[in-house]
Amino acid sequence: MGEVPVAGVVDHHVEGPEVLRGLLHGSEVGAAVGDVALDRQHGVAQAVHKIIKGLDRARGGGHPVAEDQHPGMRAPPATVTRSMTTIGIIGAGQIGSQVARAAITAGYDIVMANSRGPETLGDLVAELGPKARADSAEGAAAAGDFVVVTVPFKAYEEVPVAPLVGKIVIDTNNYYFERDGHIASLDQGLDTVSGLLQRHLPQSRVAKAFNHIKAEDITTDGFPTGSPQRRALATSSDFEEAAELVQRLYDELGFDTVNLGPLADSWRVERDQPAYVVRQTRHELIENLARAERPAA
Repeated sequence: MGEVPVAGVVDHHVEGPEVLRGLLHGSEVGAAVGDVALDRQHGVAQAVHKIIKGLDRARGGGHPVAEDQHPGMRAPPATVTRSMTTIGIIGAGQIGSQVARAAITAGYDIVMANSRGPETLGDLVAELGPKARADSAEGAAAAGDFVVVTVPFKAYEEVPVAPLVGKIVIDTNNYYFERDGHIASLDQGLDTVSGLLQRHLPQSRVAKAFNHIKAEDITTDGFPTGSPQRRALATSSDFEEAAELVQRLYDELGFDTVNLGPLADSWRVERDQPAYVVRQTRHELIENLARAERPAA
């Protein structure tokens, strides 16, 4: 398979102004959208991000949208290509194993890792078949053309750093204080889950994905492009090429994509928000993202 750059992956199927205004109804929302130029030169990410910023202004400031959560960070160049066919998955729980099943069906090779060692993954690898193998977290990170991190959030600082330099890392994590303990910067709305992983991996390119879908739905709820019932999922990244890769993967697994923009906005698909773990079309997801509210710091 030759290295063909994935050009123009960002979805340019922009909902027209009349559709977005119909979705984002209400006087407060209408005022926010009123000064946003929604013409077809904008992609979904730009349009949604502009709407979100307008909503924040209309609500009196709330929590400002940060354009760059990681000033001074310089990850090595990365190019999304069609030859990126091996996925390292760090975490073999419900989400990790389901992403592996779906990705193998789509033609990917998988290298799985967990916290207990590759010898404990024999049954899962046997089920997944010849396109899967087990390794350590470091081995999976090194083997993957890109890597999915799907560990309990409290363990995110145990994710290996060196083998992920220059790579795109897909973060599925959610913060549950009951399990992870309280983290003040998250409780106060100062950080995001994926933003903290990006800080831990300063020379990687982190993108949020798969955190707002039930594990079982990953392998059962995908539909072909253009299907009216096709479910939409969100992504967010400080790096365009990382968001492009997530969109490509979502599409291969049967899902539409709405790109939120930077990781600073990824809280909009986290726990207790309207878009969290509900089945939604593209229109419904855009509406739910706009309805998200975050306590002021």
